[in-house]
Amino acid sequence: MQQEIEHIHCLIIGSGPAGYTAAIYAARADMKPVVYTGIVPGGQLTQTTEVDNFPGYPQGITGPVMMEDLRVQAERFGTQVRFGYATKVDFSTDGGIHTVEIDGNKTVTADTVIIATGATAKWLGLPSEEKYNGFGVSACAVCDGFFFKGQDVAIVGAGDTAAEEATYLAKLCNKVHMLVRRDEFRASKAMVHRVLNTPNIEVHYNSETEEIVGDGQVVTGVKVKNNETNESKVLDVTGFFVAIGHKPNTELFNGILDMDETGYLITKPNATATNIPGVFACGDVQDNIYRQAITAAGTGCMAALEAERYLASKI
Repeated sequence: MQQEIEHIHCLIIGSGPAGYTAAIYAARADMKPVVYTGIVPGGQLTQTTEVDNFPGYPQGITGPVMMEDLRVQAERFGTQVRFGYATKVDFSTDGGIHTVEIDGNKTVTADTVIIATGATAKWLGLPSEEKYNGFGVSACAVCDGFFFKGQDVAIVGAGDTAAEEATYLAKLCNKVHMLVRRDEFRASKAMVHRVLNTPNIEVHYNSETEEIVGDGQVVTGVKVKNNETNESKVLDVTGFFVAIGHKPNTELFNGILDMDETGYLITKPNATATNIPGVFACGDVQDNIYRQAITAAGTGCMAALEAERYLASKI
């Protein structure tokens, strides 16, 4: 028996702030959007405890609750939110119909596709890192640095992102221990100069993280080993920030959509349109600079508006 193929006006792949915001705007424009959530409905924010920097929540809110609010709002306007993930895509290069395989066993076609699959923070892979994630361990200094105001923290990384986040934390925290695996930075000279000229940043070269130390509830320190002398020591910190990069969730689009050297989708200037007509990308999957919930939501809005105009131009 031949499989029935469902046709969708606006298919949204991913369900973080970008995906749900795109759904809200698309639904209000009567585009009848369908959201496939991906393996983690709500995206990275569902693994975040407190969100204090998203407008409209003066007392702050937890990530899971905020994403539930966005889902309910999207559904209020008629969005269909479905659990499932895209496993294969065939995008028309001439502005025709796009085909997407869901869960390896269902095929849908779409007039427009909005990609909001996000990016995943790279971690060290330590059990203690996972244990205290959200309880002193973070991969976003801009998101969580405020909670460690006046405290001692550590950050691991040697690139521009690590250097930038270290100097950001230095403005809030009493002391920042920067753990660099080699005997030099990978960051640009300008960023290294900024770090070395910030009095309350102490750089630990040839240093590797052995374990995040805690009391069972929150972080109390980090055990660090010098990879030249093999000596270990514990730094007394209450926060541990991982800044070794992010990996955009774009494997599905390899060889189909234009990407930069690290895998982020490339969109047209001041827009969310990709190199394929009718396919748009928003949120962290195409943003390797800001990576904030509010900027992801903003580009989700842009993607829906562009998709609406694209459909209108075809009538």
